[in-house]
Amino acid sequence: MYVCGPTVYGRIHVGNARPFVMFSILKRFLVHEGYATSFVTNITDINDKIFLAAQSLGRASTDLAAEMTAAYLADTDRLGLGRPDYEPLASESLAGIIGLIERLVEAGHAYAASGDVYFQVRSYPRYGEISHRRVDDMDQGEGVEGADRKRDPLDFALWKARKPEEDAWWESPWGDGRPGWHIECSAMAEGLLGLDFDIHGGGSDLVFPHHENEAAQTFAARGTQLARTWVHNGMIRQRKAKMAKSVGNIFLLHEALDQWGRDALLMYFLAGHYRQPVEFDEERLEQAAASVRRIREAGRRLTPAASPEWSESLRMSFFDALADDFNTAQALSIVFEWVGQANRSPHGVGSRDLREMLSVFGLKNLLEAERAEVPSRVHELAQARERARAARDYQEADRLREELRSEGWEVRDGSAGPELLPLS
Repeated sequence: MYVCGPTVYGRIHVGNARPFVMFSILKRFLVHEGYATSFVTNITDINDKIFLAAQSLGRASTDLAAEMTAAYLADTDRLGLGRPDYEPLASESLAGIIGLIERLVEAGHAYAASGDVYFQVRSYPRYGEISHRRVDDMDQGEGVEGADRKRDPLDFALWKARKPEEDAWWESPWGDGRPGWHIECSAMAEGLLGLDFDIHGGGSDLVFPHHENEAAQTFAARGTQLARTWVHNGMIRQRKAKMAKSVGNIFLLHEALDQWGRDALLMYFLAGHYRQPVEFDEERLEQAAASVRRIREAGRRLTPAASPEWSESLRMSFFDALADDFNTAQALSIVFEWVGQANRSPHGVGSRDLREMLSVFGLKNLLEAERAEVPSRVHELAQARERARAARDYQEADRLREELRSEGWEVRDGSAGPELLPLS
């Protein structure tokens, strides 16, 4: 499984994180079902956007790319889903990239022009099979760059000659420069997974031109398809528009993790079908946080007892839902059906089946929340809040409740006194 990763010119936002989350969980499901799974997510550290961002900051492009790569790894580590098996960098894959371009030139599907190299789209009759578009209706999105060197406006760049304003370049048979975006992914995928591998994934915004071009250039060079199945997740939307840096409506992943916690954020992703767009707003995040609390509360009442018959039936329905186009929303509804049944059970319910389901989602920790150690500062804040309540200083008590939330803890008042629960 190869999934297109980020272009590292800035911190990633919640929309960038959706493919990382959904395909990481897909891998967990496949492994559960007995498949040996190799999961590759690339990091694009050579790209126009990196040069432009570095120039605006007055920084070296390689330094910015290295810093943002480290930030991406740190931010996605906080999701607690593990790392992909391989995370190749474009900058470390030049030999394979150049070799693939050379093969396309030799086969007559690409041509060099003044230090650039372009893929000749009309030389490949199957072009358009991924995006299902007519060739004459397509626009590569490259603007006027290279227009005077292209044989056809539809052709796209495989190699770009060095420009005076660019501070980094690589050697090639066509002169110093850098690879185009599309050829990077084809070469990295083939280099690690070979050809005709099972799943190629990414956001739905990559169907054209990125994935169309990947599929075309690989088949043109090798005579074999790159991947058997192309899988695309829908976009995260904010204010009814695709979340994107270019639109200016982004919510950075590390800020979302700080505000909502990883458990609520994973719950938010899981609540929508991967192919559908999902709005990112406070209402949905509050619902996700409430769902996390509901599972935690159920976990506190579970026992080592054997699982009842209804539990096994729901467990099977959960995995059936994931097997049917990876319907995490349906599977999540079955988790809450399980929780509801357990809450109504007059006897103790064993947690084995629930633990197995949550483990696939990366949320098994919710059943272990009651063992979380409460830091001394959190204890002190909770005690100060109790003193404020006793003195009927409810404004101060509310302020301390919010301070506890900022520390990652919720205080819940009950008949047995206040109880501290971790938010994530």
